[in-house]
Amino acid sequence: MTLEALDWAPEACTLPTVERPLRENEFADLFASSLVRVERVSPDTARLGLTRDSTARARDLAEQESSCCSFFTFEILEADAESVMSISVPAAQVRVLDAFVDSARRAAGLESPRS
Repeated sequence: MTLEALDWAPEACTLPTVERPLRENEFADLFASSLVRVERVSPDTARLGLTRDSTARARDLAEQESSCCSFFTFEILEADAESVMSISVPAAQVRVLDAFVDSARRAAGLESPRS
């Protein structure tokens, strides 16, 4: 996976530029090993179904990401068969969420519904 394919971090992110590819790779690794489904609830909200064994890792990454990109709102819920990472953004950041979701799909090898 190239850095170009991962580049969803917006300019508004306070994470140092040199660390952004590392964070994006952490998310890509999580999604490659644990993402089972993607549901786009609305333009500004997505729900990602993850394997239950990835809950702690997902929470940790969501917390880290919220600290540098405060416009992201993450919520991790545990269901019977999976954990669900709900991600919301303000309307002005929908394109960032689009790129984040596309990156997650690519990392997991899931087809985009736009294909």
